[in-house]
Amino acid sequence: MPFESPGGLAAVAGLLGLCVGSFLNVVVHRLPRIMEQEWHAQCADLRGETPSTAEGLSLARPRSRCPSCGHQITALENIPIISFLHLRGRCSSCAAPISPRYPIIEALTAMLSAYAAWHFGPTPQGASAFILIWAMIALTAIDFDTQLLPDSITLPLLWIGLAFNLASTHVDISSAVIGAMVGYLTLWSVFWLFKLTTGKEGMGYGDFKLLAALGAWLGWQMLPVIILLSSIVGAVVGVSLIVVARHGRNTPIPFGPYLATAGIVALFWGPQLTRSYLGLMA
Repeated sequence: MPFESPGGLAAVAGLLGLCVGSFLNVVVHRLPRIMEQEWHAQCADLRGETPSTAEGLSLARPRSRCPSCGHQITALENIPIISFLHLRGRCSSCAAPISPRYPIIEALTAMLSAYAAWHFGPTPQGASAFILIWAMIALTAIDFDTQLLPDSITLPLLWIGLAFNLASTHVDISSAVIGAMVGYLTLWSVFWLFKLTTGKEGMGYGDFKLLAALGAWLGWQMLPVIILLSSIVGAVVGVSLIVVARHGRNTPIPFGPYLATAGIVALFWGPQLTRSYLGLMA
């Protein structure tokens, strides 16, 4: 049986991750558009206008199509990674290039899922790790594209983390609740300190909710590691973009991907990193 050995379990989890990664590509592409569609409907309602009767976009409908020519993607063209390689990264109908982000997300989801299964084994902690990892991947890609961290992901993620920790899946429930509160208030305080000092908004409210969700999953003890790692990586990437890519100093850089990356690192190696840091401080 595949679940009797770490390697077999990791292989099954990797295959599951490939399928989930394919769905995450749909989420990344469509969820911001669904949000925009809902905003337009709400604005129309506030203006007293009749909302559009056109068929609304959802994660399930309509079926995936080529954005260039409208060609409907067949089942054989939707096999994770394999279809991209077979099509050589181009639409079978119009030969328009397909973004390499699709197989990258599928491969990343598969690898992290496989590693989580190997690292945690067939335990509630391993099962919950899948949910956290998948959400982090989706949020990272959406924030890169739109500088948005949708409430429809961050808020359920926070409550799911607290629910798992009712059974102390990762930490005890007290640590989880304190983690959620401290995570939100930490970045909320930074936001207002920066705004009062400069008159500008340094980050979005979605960042507060994402750190609160990570605190709910991993406990308040992991927040220093997450904040430190995300700040270091964000600073390095930000300076690199300014120097190498001539990224404007006033051009916003999303912080969510760095929080998400630090959250995944803390999920796997947070206690070890904390002990190492405390050892250096001693």
